[in-house]
Amino acid sequence: MYTEPLWGLSLNLCIPYASVYMLALGLNDSQVGLVATIYMLSQVVFAFLSGPVTDKLGRRKATAIFDFIAWCVPCVIWWRAEGLWFFIVAALFNGTMQIPTNSWDCLLIEDAEKSQITGITSLIVAAAQLSVLFAPISAILFSRLTLVPAIRILYINAFVVMTLKLTLLYVFSRETKMGMIRLEESRGKSIFSLAAGYGGVLKIIGKSRGTIFALVITTLVWIVGLINTTFWQVIVSKKLLVPDAFLPLFPILKSAIVIVLLFLAAPHLTKEFLKLPLLTGFACYFTGQTLLILTPVQSPAKYIILCISLIFDSFGYGYLFMLAKSLAAFHINPSERARVQAIMNLIIMAATAPFGWIGGILSDISRTLPFVLNLGFLITGFCITMAYYRKDT
Repeated sequence: MYTEPLWGLSLNLCIPYASVYMLALGLNDSQVGLVATIYMLSQVVFAFLSGPVTDKLGRRKATAIFDFIAWCVPCVIWWRAEGLWFFIVAALFNGTMQIPTNSWDCLLIEDAEKSQITGITSLIVAAAQLSVLFAPISAILFSRLTLVPAIRILYINAFVVMTLKLTLLYVFSRETKMGMIRLEESRGKSIFSLAAGYGGVLKIIGKSRGTIFALVITTLVWIVGLINTTFWQVIVSKKLLVPDAFLPLFPILKSAIVIVLLFLAAPHLTKEFLKLPLLTGFACYFTGQTLLILTPVQSPAKYIILCISLIFDSFGYGYLFMLAKSLAAFHINPSERARVQAIMNLIIMAATAPFGWIGGILSDISRTLPFVLNLGFLITGFCITMAYYRKDT
């Protein structure tokens, strides 16, 4: 947990501007969406392998090796990017992030008490938002250097800081108790032979109503998040005509709100009290996306409406991202966490993958259409949550 603020001081300074960076280098909306879909398809492959790799290498070693491959290597490619193929190659490397996502989640959660899980996940999300403290530097870079050279500098910074983060984490962490058990059980077995046991894992998931619910909610959150992350800066920059120098100011507001929300709300969230926060998250996200769609292009009030939209988006994101991770942690069988998470991540990535490309096609038609699609998914999530907890009671 102590190393997690370095994520916010590295990649969180770059990710919000990835789409406008691609547009500035000559890609169109459909190509931006295609890159997002390739990224998700790469994640499908490595989600399948993430359980066996995590068990075979251990949570700690798998995190160190694949964090470097998934984040540090792409940062160098993004830094020197000149066209579509640079972003496609970077997306393929970036998709390996499913392995450290799995291994790092295990490293984080497995030795924790269940009562600590929500608090831990909320602190992690808050730590990642600490880029808010350095976002003014992005604004200065954008205004002095223009968008492309400024983002290139941010990618070099991300490479250095992420390398430091994964090194510190490897040096100062230790393997979990379950990780040691799985290391012994997988000794002498190949990764593919370990993967052959996934049929039993599917049965484990299928027998747990709570795990299925967590899977569905997490999938919806990922789809909405993919579309929002990919096309939010596009609509703000290209349709609402917000100057590039103002773009870093919006992530500042979002990060500040998420941090406040998590520290206020997280202490009150338990496995028994998730219905209202989930419904609140979907409702807030829906409101934020609706306001974004309705923001007028020419009116000076657009900045006020955008800020209000971002406030609701941030509340929705903060609740749903934290709760999606908590739901999975609460319901997964601890002795099979790595393999169950691997299969769940594979299903989530496979279901999410087409929506980068679909969002790009919709954005080519009208830059509001990807967010209209998001409204449909948010309504679906709200209704599924109501149905699940009605039956549960």
